[in-house]
Amino acid sequence: MAELHVSKKSIKALFSDMQGKKFLIPDYQRPYKWDVEKCETLWNDIDEFTGTAQTDTDYYLGTIVSFVNPEGDIEVIDGQQRITSFLLLLRAFYKKLEIMPQDAQVLGLKSQLAPCIWDIDRISQQVSDFSKIRIESRVATDADNEVYHNILRSGEASETANDHYSRNYRFFKMKCDQYAGVNPLHWQNLCVTILQQCIILPIECTTQDTALTIFSTLNDRGLPLADSDIFKAQLYRLQPNEGGKKEFTEEWKELTETCKEAYIQIDDLFRYYSHVLRARSGDKTKEVGLRKFYAEKSYERIKVPLLREEIGALGDFWWYVNNAVAPQDYDDDDYNFSLESQKYLHVLTGYANEFWRYATSVFFLKKRNDIDFESDFEKFLKKLSAFLFAKFLEFPTVNAIKDDIYSACISVQNTGELNFNYSFDRPKIENRINDYSFSKITRGLMLLHVYQHAAQNDLIPYSVEIEHIFPKKWQNTNYNGWSHEDAEEYLELFGNKVLFEKKLNIQAGNNYFNQKKVRYQNSEVCLVKDLAALPQTDWLKADIWERNKEFKTIVLDFLEEQLS
Repeated sequence: MAELHVSKKSIKALFSDMQGKKFLIPDYQRPYKWDVEKCETLWNDIDEFTGTAQTDTDYYLGTIVSFVNPEGDIEVIDGQQRITSFLLLLRAFYKKLEIMPQDAQVLGLKSQLAPCIWDIDRISQQVSDFSKIRIESRVATDADNEVYHNILRSGEASETANDHYSRNYRFFKMKCDQYAGVNPLHWQNLCVTILQQCIILPIECTTQDTALTIFSTLNDRGLPLADSDIFKAQLYRLQPNEGGKKEFTEEWKELTETCKEAYIQIDDLFRYYSHVLRARSGDKTKEVGLRKFYAEKSYERIKVPLLREEIGALGDFWWYVNNAVAPQDYDDDDYNFSLESQKYLHVLTGYANEFWRYATSVFFLKKRNDIDFESDFEKFLKKLSAFLFAKFLEFPTVNAIKDDIYSACISVQNTGELNFNYSFDRPKIENRINDYSFSKITRGLMLLHVYQHAAQNDLIPYSVEIEHIFPKKWQNTNYNGWSHEDAEEYLELFGNKVLFEKKLNIQAGNNYFNQKKVRYQNSEVCLVKDLAALPQTDWLKADIWERNKEFKTIVLDFLEEQLS
């Protein structure tokens, strides 16, 4: 029968009572994520407690869930962020002690700190090998482990390193130095308070399954852990043997790296995939929280046979999308993106929310193996873009498209095609389009306009900015015949805006139109080059109005063509 034991331990007892053993961060855990802000909160809380505490009072730091694995190490299921951070804090204290005069009090503190960080010699009770550290992370990369272990060995962190270990250690070391400088008589008392009066409640389990169950229960009740961490633990439990667990762990590491390079979280992938599962079951109901969705019926959806493969495939797909590259450039997958598809993926990044990613994820997993994927994907993206922008122009709220997207996901899953119950009202949208030249979809509409240009044969840089042809910063002396009221009226019209490379935009500044044209010539955006080719030397109200009419016509023609 599985058992658990809950106790009350000081930091000193927690770390030093396990000589010959180590804290093991298992490979199915998440990497170390604490930032300086969290470390500062911890420090301030302890500092405040130390200033008011009596010797018989305690400061509670929360729980740690663990079990003793077959090798005799303490496998940490929950609490690794605090353990890792406290070892950095204790090492900062020890570093400070190393450079102080070695009197009886300093030696006494060192003797209390040392067994918390390293294994000590049984006879001398001294540290004989500073590499015998009391913690090992199997989820961290080899490079991160080397950084962390080097800090604990040497008490030094590179001043230029930006990893969490180095930044947090430098913070703790700085706070130790500051505290000792301002409160020299109380510095050693602070160290003793941390060791003896900061309390952890370890929940020690006899089996891994019990520990994982408690971990899930605690975190389902609101402790700050990512949803995907819960899913990871559940998937790990499902693996039938050590070989399967190891394979899953490597797979998850690869997924983590893919998401990092795709500028998304693993939670995002599970959210996209939840809409795939909803589409397959014909679910149009209100979307629920991610953890609640997957936790229903004892995590039944986590046990979907294809989940791991499809989540991995989605990760690769969004890596291509978010890095603005085509699969065919890497020869890694059997599907391709046409240039037109890449253009409309770029357009959709300018939409007001991420609902387009749900339908796109459903389409990808439904059609990725079809021989016509490339052409069908292009048609899908054009129609999706047209619907989302048209609907937002007519009904500018997030909720206005929710039900449409849920239904569209089901349509794509069942038929492979988008179907919307929507009637395009051109006159109505034409009357309203000027109202959206300064809104959440301004950039998206401008991208849509750019990519209708017949000569725009390449993707434009993702770093383009919105350039005001007539300068946004009004200067009365610059424009003869313009009033301030004229500027206010015409400034934000689409006819006065163009997408322009950031560096060139900075160089163009708020100059006269004729001066800006010199910079416009160097742009990769055809619409900007068109401006550079104009014979005129000034940019007038009539030019803005004419270009605005042209903008509306081009955008509305596209919307109508796709939605007719």
